[in-house]
Amino acid sequence: MFPVWVCLGAAIGISRPESVAWCSSGLFTGLLGFLMLSMGLTLTFEDFKKCAQNPVPIGVGYLAQYIVKPLLGYGIAKVLNLSPALATGLILVSCCPGGQSSNVATYIAHGDVALSVLMTTASTLGAIVMTPLLTKTLAGAMIAVDAKGLAVSTFQVVLVPTLVGVIANEFFHDVVKKFTAWLPLVGVAITTLLCASPCAQVATVLKAEGMSLLLPVVILHACAFTMGYYLSKGLKFNEKTARTVSIETGKLPDRNFHQVQIALC
Repeated sequence: MFPVWVCLGAAIGISRPESVAWCSSGLFTGLLGFLMLSMGLTLTFEDFKKCAQNPVPIGVGYLAQYIVKPLLGYGIAKVLNLSPALATGLILVSCCPGGQSSNVATYIAHGDVALSVLMTTASTLGAIVMTPLLTKTLAGAMIAVDAKGLAVSTFQVVLVPTLVGVIANEFFHDVVKKFTAWLPLVGVAITTLLCASPCAQVATVLKAEGMSLLLPVVILHACAFTMGYYLSKGLKFNEKTARTVSIETGKLPDRNFHQVQIALC
């Protein structure tokens, strides 16, 4: 049901943009931090230790996000013969990391959440170099990335909330487990809002352009998810790891790059 709720959020943002206008940038950041806190409450230090002992999936996920997805974006733009502006937007989106909501999707899909958090951290910090380099190479357009802001944001929105959640789970497990059953529902609700907000910002354009914007993004999503999954299976990763790499590969940007989500417009 997760994709259904995400689509519902997008539909609300497009059809009733005024209903989510109150979701300011500061609140957006706070909600993402709460998502990471809720994910941390489901994890232990042992989960991260296991991931650190086998860093290969992290590397594969990183390469998938910065090789597979950008090349897919470039290829789709060429095959569909998109206009220069639309092609640049699609390539730009494909060159950005997935963001924190991929961790919620991984949790709901019964993937490896600790691995997802580590992949998100690595790919987000990697965007400082990789996003400008790839967009310049594939689209001929240079996008500025605030390196300091991105690093600070990753620390504040990803690492600190996750660490707080893990510590709480380690030392107050009996208390935490009483409400962890509600975390998926809360995560889906917040993610739905986080999808609605960017769509509301460009609702007029989305209503006017319709399928010309939707089709290339849907194809990019589907191809990236599929290739991430089967690449992992080809490397003999287990099912949980394969799902995690798939989601990290196919997920399009949110928090630090939520303005890039509307680059197609």
